Amino acid sequence: MTINCKGELIDLSIPKVMGILNVTPNSFFDGGKYKNEDEIISQVDKMLSEGATFIDIGAYSSKPSAEFVSEQEEIDRIVPAIELILKHFPETLLSIDTFRAEVAKASIESGAAIINDIAAGELDDKMFDVIAKYNVPYIMMHMRGNPQTMQSLTQYDDIVKEMLFYFSEKVKKARSLGINDLILDPGFGFAKTTDQNYEVMQKMELFNLLELPVLAGISRKSMIYKTLDITAQEALNGTTFLNTIALTKGTKILRVHDVKEAVECVALFNKLDL
Repeated sequence: MTINCKGELIDLSIPKVMGILNVTPNSFFDGGKYKNEDEIISQVDKMLSEGATFIDIGAYSSKPSAEFVSEQEEIDRIVPAIELILKHFPETLLSIDTFRAEVAKASIESGAAIINDIAAGELDDKMFDVIAKYNVPYIMMHMRGNPQTMQSLTQYDDIVKEMLFYFSEKVKKARSLGINDLILDPGFGFAKTTDQNYEVMQKMELFNLLELPVLAGISRKSMIYKTLDITAQEALNGTTFLNTIALTKGTKILRVHDVKEAVECVALFNKLDL
């Protein structure tokens, strides 16, 4: 199982780690932490040295209470970050966390390798066309509504069955446009209650029926810290545990704030030869 990133085939038969870099002032965990060039370069250097295969840059917080950010402001935040990182680390495979086609276009033209869309095209009907035009890997996440409304849209008859149908329709559309490299993200915390998040986690192996790589984005989320009655800052141990469960169920990419621990998790999992 491989994906083509800027002409480089990335083998996902061994799971990979994607490090999170938020260049937003209000992300739920690390908002405002990386706001100048030195801080961005230092964090990217750290994540790459710890073994990250991908760096995922976000410039628009998707937490439920996040403030609106204009399309131009998102571009103005993200493009300089892309250019800065590639200037210092030209081989870096950058993933861009955006649901806007114009942001995706500007990012790819600036050197990004992957688009990570929390809405799988639902919030911008031009997104699939941009992905098809530039032929980059596309991460499609499951969500209902938008970040402001998603937590009121948690009524499902059979959540995993409905998610499988959602993804199968998205895959069909992408294939019709000639999009080759697709990655599925169950969207933990997006239009799902805590109990629903754990039901999805328990049944994650079912997403392998679609024969596409699956990404798990669990890092320090409320499904961990609310369950344990702790803070996001204290949720690394819980993150590592659930990342391990995700790996046993076939996950190919772990999207995390803490790269070293996730890389160690993958290394130990691989020794088990499950």
